[in-house]
Amino acid sequence: MKGTIGAFWGVAGVVLLLTSAVWRLTPIAMAAFNEELLWYHWGSLLAVVFGMAYAEGYVGFQQRFSPRVAARARYLRERSNLLHVILAPLFCMGYFHATKRRQITSISLTAGIIVLVVLVRFVSQPWRGIIDAGVVVGLAWGICSVVVFSVQALGSAAFPYSPEVPEP
Repeated sequence: MKGTIGAFWGVAGVVLLLTSAVWRLTPIAMAAFNEELLWYHWGSLLAVVFGMAYAEGYVGFQQRFSPRVAARARYLRERSNLLHVILAPLFCMGYFHATKRRQITSISLTAGIIVLVVLVRFVSQPWRGIIDAGVVVGLAWGICSVVVFSVQALGSAAFPYSPEVPEP
Protein backbone atom coordinates (compact mmCIF):
# COMPACT_ATOMS: atom_id res chain seq x y z
CA MET A 1 0.00 0.00 0.00
CA LYS A 2 2.82 2.42 0.93
CA GLY A 3 4.52 1.83 -2.43
CA THR A 4 1.33 2.40 -4.40
CA ILE A 5 0.70 5.67 -2.57
CA GLY A 6 4.30 6.70 -3.24
CA ALA A 7 4.07 5.86 -6.93
CA PHE A 8 0.89 7.87 -7.39
CA TRP A 9 2.22 10.76 -5.27
CA GLY A 10 5.41 10.79 -7.33
CA VAL A 11 3.59 10.97 -10.65
CA ALA A 12 1.00 13.43 -9.33
CA GLY A 13 3.72 15.68 -7.90
CA VAL A 14 5.58 15.79 -11.22
CA VAL A 15 2.34 16.46 -13.13
CA LEU A 16 1.36 19.20 -10.65
CA LEU A 17 4.79 20.84 -11.00
CA LEU A 18 4.52 20.87 -14.80
CA THR A 19 0.90 22.01 -14.69
CA SER A 20 1.86 24.87 -12.37
CA ALA A 21 4.44 26.05 -14.90
CA VAL A 22 1.88 25.89 -17.74
CA TRP A 23 -0.63 27.80 -15.59
CA ARG A 24 1.89 30.56 -14.84
CA LEU A 25 3.30 30.86 -18.39
CA THR A 26 0.07 30.77 -20.39
CA PRO A 27 -1.02 34.36 -19.53
CA ILE A 28 2.44 35.65 -20.45
CA ALA A 29 2.32 33.77 -23.75
CA MET A 30 -1.18 35.09 -24.46
CA ALA A 31 -0.05 38.67 -23.71
CA ALA A 32 2.07 38.53 -26.85
CA PHE A 33 -1.15 38.63 -28.86
CA ASN A 34 -1.99 42.01 -27.31
CA GLU A 35 0.96 43.44 -29.22
CA GLU A 36 0.97 44.25 -32.91
CA LEU A 37 2.56 41.15 -34.41
CA LEU A 38 4.38 41.54 -37.71
CA TRP A 39 5.12 38.79 -40.20
CA TYR A 40 8.47 37.94 -38.56
CA HIS A 41 6.79 37.63 -35.16
CA TRP A 42 4.33 35.12 -36.62
CA GLY A 43 7.15 33.25 -38.33
CA SER A 44 9.13 33.19 -35.10
CA LEU A 45 6.07 32.01 -33.19
CA LEU A 46 5.57 29.09 -35.56
CA ALA A 47 9.27 28.18 -35.48
CA VAL A 48 9.47 28.38 -31.68
CA VAL A 49 6.23 26.46 -31.08
CA PHE A 50 7.11 23.66 -33.49
CA GLY A 51 10.76 23.65 -32.38
CA MET A 52 9.81 23.39 -28.70
CA ALA A 53 7.15 20.78 -29.44
CA TYR A 54 9.87 18.65 -31.01
CA ALA A 55 12.86 19.44 -28.78
CA GLU A 56 11.15 19.81 -25.40
CA GLY A 57 7.96 17.80 -25.91
CA TYR A 58 9.04 14.88 -28.04
CA VAL A 59 12.78 14.52 -27.39
CA GLY A 60 13.01 15.87 -23.85
CA PHE A 61 9.82 14.57 -22.35
CA GLN A 62 8.51 11.69 -24.47
CA GLN A 63 11.88 10.12 -25.25
CA ARG A 64 13.71 10.76 -21.97
CA PHE A 65 12.04 12.31 -18.94
CA SER A 66 8.57 10.71 -18.97
CA PRO A 67 9.65 7.06 -19.36
CA ARG A 68 12.17 7.53 -16.54
CA VAL A 69 9.60 9.16 -14.23
CA ALA A 70 7.22 6.28 -14.91
CA ALA A 71 9.94 3.65 -14.41
CA ARG A 72 10.96 5.25 -11.11
CA ALA A 73 7.32 5.38 -9.97
CA ARG A 74 7.03 1.69 -10.80
CA TYR A 75 10.25 1.00 -8.87
CA LEU A 76 8.88 2.99 -5.93
CA ARG A 77 5.67 0.97 -5.96
CA GLU A 78 7.64 -2.27 -5.81
CA ARG A 79 10.51 -1.27 -3.46
CA SER A 80 9.47 1.63 -1.31
CA ASN A 81 10.74 3.07 1.92
CA LEU A 82 9.17 5.91 3.88
CA LEU A 83 11.63 8.63 2.82
CA HIS A 84 11.23 7.75 -0.86
CA VAL A 85 7.43 7.83 -0.50
CA ILE A 86 7.44 11.21 1.25
CA LEU A 87 9.78 12.70 -1.37
CA ALA A 88 8.30 10.72 -4.25
CA PRO A 89 8.14 13.55 -6.82
CA LEU A 90 11.84 14.32 -6.26
CA PHE A 91 12.60 10.60 -6.33
CA CYS A 92 10.73 10.18 -9.63
CA MET A 93 12.65 13.10 -11.15
CA GLY A 94 15.94 11.42 -10.27
CA TYR A 95 17.30 13.83 -7.67
CA PHE A 96 18.26 11.07 -5.23
CA HIS A 97 18.63 7.27 -5.07
CA ALA A 98 19.73 7.38 -8.69
CA THR A 99 22.93 6.60 -10.52
CA LYS A 100 25.55 9.33 -10.27
CA ARG A 101 25.08 10.14 -13.95
CA ARG A 102 21.30 10.47 -13.49
CA GLN A 103 21.68 12.72 -10.44
CA ILE A 104 24.21 14.96 -12.18
CA THR A 105 22.02 15.15 -15.28
CA SER A 106 18.85 15.91 -13.29
CA ILE A 107 20.49 18.60 -11.17
CA SER A 108 22.35 20.15 -14.12
CA LEU A 109 19.21 20.23 -16.25
CA THR A 110 17.26 21.88 -13.44
CA ALA A 111 19.99 24.48 -12.93
CA GLY A 112 20.04 25.19 -16.67
CA ILE A 113 16.26 25.61 -16.74
CA ILE A 114 16.42 28.04 -13.80
CA VAL A 115 19.07 30.12 -15.60
CA LEU A 116 16.95 30.19 -18.78
CA VAL A 117 13.83 31.20 -16.81
CA VAL A 118 15.72 34.10 -15.23
CA LEU A 119 17.14 35.22 -18.59
CA VAL A 120 13.78 35.04 -20.40
CA ARG A 121 12.27 37.37 -17.79
CA PHE A 122 14.44 40.14 -19.26
CA VAL A 123 13.01 39.67 -22.75
CA SER A 124 10.27 42.12 -23.74
CA GLN A 125 6.94 41.33 -25.34
CA PRO A 126 6.09 39.99 -27.85
CA TRP A 127 9.31 37.96 -27.83
CA ARG A 128 8.84 36.71 -24.29
CA GLY A 129 5.32 35.58 -25.12
CA ILE A 130 6.58 33.83 -28.24
CA ILE A 131 9.21 31.96 -26.23
CA ASP A 132 6.72 31.11 -23.48
CA ALA A 133 4.18 29.86 -26.04
CA GLY A 134 6.75 27.31 -27.18
CA VAL A 135 7.50 26.35 -23.59
CA VAL A 136 3.78 25.91 -22.83
CA VAL A 137 3.39 23.58 -25.83
CA GLY A 138 6.43 21.55 -24.77
CA LEU A 139 5.26 21.31 -21.16
CA ALA A 140 1.72 20.33 -22.20
CA TRP A 141 3.22 17.55 -24.33
CA GLY A 142 5.31 16.58 -21.31
CA ILE A 143 2.30 16.38 -19.00
CA CYS A 144 0.48 14.12 -21.45
CA SER A 145 3.50 11.87 -21.93
CA VAL A 146 4.14 11.55 -18.17
CA VAL A 147 0.53 10.46 -17.68
CA VAL A 148 0.58 8.00 -20.60
CA PHE A 149 3.90 6.41 -19.61
CA SER A 150 2.84 6.22 -15.96
CA VAL A 151 -0.39 4.44 -16.84
CA GLN A 152 1.63 1.99 -18.93
CA ALA A 153 4.26 1.48 -16.22
CA LEU A 154 1.83 1.05 -13.34
CA GLY A 155 -0.79 -0.89 -15.24
CA SER A 156 1.21 -3.51 -17.10
CA ALA A 157 3.21 -6.58 -16.16
CA ALA A 158 6.39 -5.31 -17.82
CA PHE A 159 7.84 -1.88 -18.54
CA PRO A 160 10.98 -1.75 -20.72
CA TYR A 161 12.56 1.41 -19.26
CA SER A 162 15.21 1.58 -16.55
CA PRO A 163 14.55 3.47 -13.31
CA GLU A 164 18.29 4.27 -13.22
CA VAL A 165 18.76 3.40 -9.56
CA PRO A 166 22.14 2.47 -8.05
CA GLU A 167 22.99 -1.20 -8.04
CA PRO A 168 22.50 -2.89 -4.63
